[in-house]
Amino acid sequence: MMDRLREGVNSIAVKIILGLIILSFIFAGVGSYLVSGSNNAAAKVGNREIGRGEFEMAYQNARNRMQSQMGDYFTQLLADPGYVESLRRSVLNEMINDVLLDQQAESLGLRISDAQIRTIILNMPEFQVEGKFNQEIYQSMLRRAGHSPDTFAEYMRRQMVRSQLMEALQASEFTLPGEVDSEGKLFTQTRDIRSIVLNLDDFASKVTLSDDEIQQYYNDNKTNFTRPAQVKVAYIELNAQDLKKQISVSDEQAKQYYQEHLDKYSSEEQRRVAHILVEGDDEAKAQAILDELNAGADFAALAKEKSDDFASAENGGDLGWIERDVMDAAFEDAAFALQKPGETTGLVKSDFGYHIIKLEELREPESKPYEQVAEQIKQELSDQQAIDQFYDLQSELEKVAFEYPDSLDQTSKAVEIAVQRTDFISEVDAPAVLRTPAVMQALQTVEVKEDGLNSQAIEIAPEHIVVVRVEDARAETVLPLDEVKSKVVEELSKVRGEQQAIELASDLVVALKEGNTELVAEKGLAFGDVEQIDRRSPLAQTVFAMAKPDEGKAVYAQTRDNAGNVVVVALEKVQESLDPALAPQLATQLQRMSAQRDLASILSVLRANTDIEYYVVSN
Repeated sequence: MMDRLREGVNSIAVKIILGLIILSFIFAGVGSYLVSGSNNAAAKVGNREIGRGEFEMAYQNARNRMQSQMGDYFTQLLADPGYVESLRRSVLNEMINDVLLDQQAESLGLRISDAQIRTIILNMPEFQVEGKFNQEIYQSMLRRAGHSPDTFAEYMRRQMVRSQLMEALQASEFTLPGEVDSEGKLFTQTRDIRSIVLNLDDFASKVTLSDDEIQQYYNDNKTNFTRPAQVKVAYIELNAQDLKKQISVSDEQAKQYYQEHLDKYSSEEQRRVAHILVEGDDEAKAQAILDELNAGADFAALAKEKSDDFASAENGGDLGWIERDVMDAAFEDAAFALQKPGETTGLVKSDFGYHIIKLEELREPESKPYEQVAEQIKQELSDQQAIDQFYDLQSELEKVAFEYPDSLDQTSKAVEIAVQRTDFISEVDAPAVLRTPAVMQALQTVEVKEDGLNSQAIEIAPEHIVVVRVEDARAETVLPLDEVKSKVVEELSKVRGEQQAIELASDLVVALKEGNTELVAEKGLAFGDVEQIDRRSPLAQTVFAMAKPDEGKAVYAQTRDNAGNVVVVALEKVQESLDPALAPQLATQLQRMSAQRDLASILSVLRANTDIEYYVVSN
């Protein structure tokens, strides 16, 4: 047997087959691994890659910002894959534009020195207390933002170089006094008008319709009188928020939890430390500083003179108060090994270079009094009990709904939650809890809609689920005229009334342009008082497109107001004046607009002349 196998393996045919198999593994397995592994970028701009992680962080920041601004509406937008892809592409394009500007600034030789960055950071109001740079706040804010001093300094360097380029663009723009005057007068221009409003409801109320007209409109617009497909829905809703309202936590329970988790309500041991940093691998330089210190030199003076951490050097190397798990591991181990204030370490090597660390002060852990955290503990216990209860009930709900698929009654008894029932509903008028895409999709499945079975548990929000079933259904249908006649009459009256109002307005404008005011009187109409409007008026689009009237002679046009009513407008006067106090502000605004146009043009050219590859956009 083994001899045959050896003979077979040595045959040319088998070797060819084995070779093909091996190649397929290489291209399908290792090959795909190499391709995916070598392309851990979101985009490539020239020779600079935008990391996938960097892009995802920027996208998440953009999402969080828009979520806080738009709330639930933004959540609804995120349900649209097309919108999500558009948002992701927009974020990536902004990052690409930043890289293009960085590359352009570099090619122009724009630079920011370390001393400039140091001065900028020391003067940033975010890091100051009572007008002075505060090292503790600086370190704390950097940690929360996920920055080290080095990465933050580099981030600031890129921002400032970019600002140099923008300032160069703005500085190259200027506006002439004549431009400011003409643009200002145009922008602040006001127009005096009088108007006649033809209210559509008044016209609709006077329309008389025959039965034939009603029938014809119904026949021509049956889609307006179609009842959508509808279902009657029974559902059980399980929501952790509702469960929380039923839970009460006693003082005894809260106190017991407090004692068992005392460390949770205690501050961490803190140490105020100072350091001298020598960046990179220059151990000789670091050792020379340590020798000076051991010879009796003042730590703060040495830090101010020789530390490469410019932010802390200003304060004698003081880093403020630190806790565990916030600093570089090697730095932290050495700092927390010091026992008494005044002690210093030897050379400590970290990713940033060599440190000499001094312990300035110790702050022992302190427990918060029970009274101070009692409400917080009760809320935490209540939340946790509700979550635990929710998942227990969810498990039971799913199990019984599956075991008794033809009804929700048994499920209702098992979880002690009442079954809720709707009348015939469509997606438009469904209760809010059912109006989510996942629920609406479940209601259209064959198992739920046609077979009348219970759906699976559908998550509509965190710790919030619903199980639905269809108890009755009716198809889309055109409602008979007898049922919708009043709606037909209402719609047709509005259509006819609007047509009459538009025709009358047209006739009035033609007559008024010819100098004939009799039609206005004949129809019992009159122009209102003079009204001065600017470009913010709802009528502005029409009024500011009208020709400037000659002295004492109005010009006329028709338009619509915000309510949709037809309006006949008489433009009587155009007033142009620019407040001299606004001229500097307007000049600055015009320069900024020109700079933005220049920036858009520069980016367009840079994009055209730079190889840009997109690797990721959609989720």
